[in-house]
Amino acid sequence: MRYITGAIALGTALVLGALATTAQAVAAPAQPGRSGGLYAPTELVLTVGQGESRATATVQRAVTLSCAPTATGSHPAPKAACTQLRAVSGDFDKVTNTVSERVCTKEWAPILVTADGVWQGKRVSYTYTFANACTMTGGSGSVFLF
Repeated sequence: MRYITGAIALGTALVLGALATTAQAVAAPAQPGRSGGLYAPTELVLTVGQGESRATATVQRAVTLSCAPTATGSHPAPKAACTQLRAVSGDFDKVTNTVSERVCTKEWAPILVTADGVWQGKRVSYTYTFANACTMTGGSGSVFLF
């Protein structure tokens, strides 16, 4: 009798355990996974190239920039670049259209900069053409200086 009672107790425990697991699975629907924790994703690839458009430009340099939760990436000054982007709420037009006091020649040697990726959870695809390298370094801040 002792073995039968033990077998019944074991069987009951297995059935109840299976029911509890099934009830939890039904009660709690699967939640989408978030790898970034509490921060919205911010991952960018920035490029600088020679040319007038994306179709014809030759990329000379490219870096990665991540601003959440901390500034990282292959960008040489990720903290400064992220600070500048946060100050303009990720508006790349405000980064590239900054007026500079620097005097540059009027030569046309176009420098194309691009930003692709995600800024605070929103998809970004940005392109801007500077007239030459002087105008690019004169007022664009630290985002495209690499």
